[in-house]
Formats: sequence, C-alpha cells, structure tokens
Amino acid sequence: MDAQPPGRVAFGVSYRGQAYQGWQSQPGGRTVQDALERALSQFAAAPVRTICAGRTDAGVHGLNQVVHFDAPVVREAFSWVRGTNRYLPSDIALQWCRFVGDDFHSRNSALGRRYTYLLLESPVRPALESGAVGWTFRPLDAQAMRDAAALLIGEHDFSAFRAAECQAKSPVKILREISIERRGAYWRFSFDASAFLHHMVRNIMGCLVAIGSGSRPPAWMGEVLATRSRDAAAPTFPPDGLYFIGPYYDARHGIPEHTSAMDWLP
Repeated sequence: MDAQPPGRVAFGVSYRGQAYQGWQSQPGGRTVQDALERALSQFAAAPVRTICAGRTDAGVHGLNQVVHFDAPVVREAFSWVRGTNRYLPSDIALQWCRFVGDDFHSRNSALGRRYTYLLLESPVRPALESGAVGWTFRPLDAQAMRDAAALLIGEHDFSAFRAAECQAKSPVKILREISIERRGAYWRFSFDASAFLHHMVRNIMGCLVAIGSGSRPPAWMGEVLATRSRDAAAPTFPPDGLYFIGPYYDARHGIPEHTSAMDWLP
C-alpha cells in the first residue's frame, strides 16, 4: 500500500503565475499558497499550512515548486495529488507526492535552485504567449551575453542585483551556472545557484539584455557586480518569462527534479 500514518508529505506544484500576487500568502488571499492551502484543507477536511522551497513574485511561474507539510490525515500518494487538484484552479496543479522523513524541509534541505527565463526576440510584442515570455525587439548578441554571464559565476556578493525589499540574511550566494540558448525566435536563459535574492534573476536579465543589444559592453557586468549597488544595474526585467524550475536535494530524499510541465518549455 502507498498510504502511511500521518507524517510529513512533499509535493511538486506547477502553476502559471500571471493571475496571482506571487507565492506567499497575503490577506487578500490571491496568491498561489493561499489557493493551494485552501484546496489541501478541503481535501483533508482539516487546516493545512505549507512551506515552499522558494517564494516567487507576482507573475512568475512555477514548474516544480516543492512544498511540504505535516499531514493531519492518512491518504495515499495518488489520492493527495488527484484529490487536491480537484479543488485547485486550472492554472495550478500538483504534479507528484512523496512521503518524506521528518528531517526533510523543502527550503532548508535544498542544495540549490534553478530558474529559466524565456525571451522572445521579435519586432512585435507577443500575443498568444502574452504573460508566458519576456520580449525584446532589439537583436541580441549571444556571445556578448555569455561573456557577461561568465563574470557572475562563483560565490559573490550579489547586492547589485538585490531588490530593496529582499529579506535574505546575506547577499552572498553561489551562482553555479548561466546557460544561454536560442531556439528560433526564443531565447532561453537558465540559472542554477545555491539560492537567489529577491529579483536577482530579473535584475541580471535586465543587464544581460542591455549587453546583448549592444547598449553596454560585456565587461560592464563585472563592474556592476563590484559596486554592490542596485543603482548600478539595469532596470528590473518583467516577470512574464520567468519560471522557477525548482529546487534539488540529496538523492536520499527521493524528490523528483522533473515534471511534465518542463517539457512544455521551448
């Protein structure tokens, strides 16, 4: 049997963030966390509170957001997924469920996190993809952006790319990889780090696009990083094309790193 006594449960959640005021619960109730907890509480017939791997901003999408909670009732894994999805809006869905040990914590156990930004390069703005991709009408230079991105790899103080309202205890993070690929009219920027500051990816994206379009040289990225001042960087890029791919953990926890939602990305 797949059911276990009440204990810690982990989920993978996919969502389109366009209609929500971010992940974190707010008094108005129009957040992904609020919608998820309402659905879980309805299915469990008991109050449920969740903890996520990484909070996302308004308009940012999630492909494998990992959450955990201590279940008040016994349910089989597939029942948690299908039963909860019954009460969720169409733009949020549980992808998988795992029973985990009490030592698992969706945020604190994460070894790293990944984001992807999808960007349309086109003379005209997106229509069908509105809200799902960012947009630039200027041609971009891939090598210039890759040269600039390389200057950010490693352990740095990323204060220059940190939002004023960021609540992280330290601006020092380890950025492990930035990959930049083009597929037709779409650019895919992938980020892998120990953790991210508030607006960090979107602020880096603003700088990469400025460099890619020729407004700034690649070396400017290193100069911005060195200032540790938000005023030195480009304006924050829109959230539309930003996807939280998800966290990753030690293999002993058995947490999936892939969902079918990921296959939708170009």
